[in-house]
Amino acid sequence: MTERPPLPPFTRETAIQKVRQAEDAWNSRDPERAALACSVDSRGLSDPGL
Repeated sequence: MTERPPLPPFTRETAIQKVRQAEDAWNSRDPERAALACSVDSRGLSDPGL
């Protein structure tokens, strides 16, 4: 998986930017693009541990 800026440690501004990038990917309804917004250790609603 390739890293996409901004990378940690985050400032308030870069954290907002990162969240908006993930939201934009999700809202694109393109599964491949949305998957890029997730990290390897992301946990979703389908995770039985939640």
